[in-house]
Amino acid sequence: MEENTDEFAYDIKIPEERVAVLVGTDGETKKLIEEQSGCKLDISREGDVHISGDDGLKLFTTREIVRAIARGFNPKIALLLLKGDYAFELVELKDVFGKNKNDMLRVKGRIIGKGGKSREEIERLTETYLSVYGKTVGIIGEVDHAALARQAVAMLIDGAMHKTVYQFLEKKKKEMMFIR
Repeated sequence: MEENTDEFAYDIKIPEERVAVLVGTDGETKKLIEEQSGCKLDISREGDVHISGDDGLKLFTTREIVRAIARGFNPKIALLLLKGDYAFELVELKDVFGKNKNDMLRVKGRIIGKGGKSREEIERLTETYLSVYGKTVGIIGEVDHAALARQAVAMLIDGAMHKTVYQFLEKKKKEMMFIR
């Protein structure tokens, strides 16, 4: 019987200031990701990351973990993506606002809220994690919860009032509890 020696790989670029977070103290985070995913990471100081492995699905998941860390997530939260029912969603604010920095800053402020209150409330109501970083909003959570959080973020981007978004999430949360 012939052994499958197919090697798959991804090359991605992450912000230079996130390299240290991906590597971790004495390479701990990198080792942990490699151990738990079964994939190998090669990380340059400039933020070039080469991910290789022989399992396409694990490789995709590892790429999502690296992308999540690159978009501001704590590695422990990013590793939740190894659970089959967890997803990483990324909302690109530049796709919505183009180069309009003022609108982007205003919306990032609305998503985060005063003292982080809005972000915390969305996280609480959807049981997800949010990271507002650069020109993106990242979401990690169970697939249906992440989709709900993405909807809430989209509502805030479209100018909905915070109260309206929270009421929508409360209603959806009750509906989800009924379904389970």
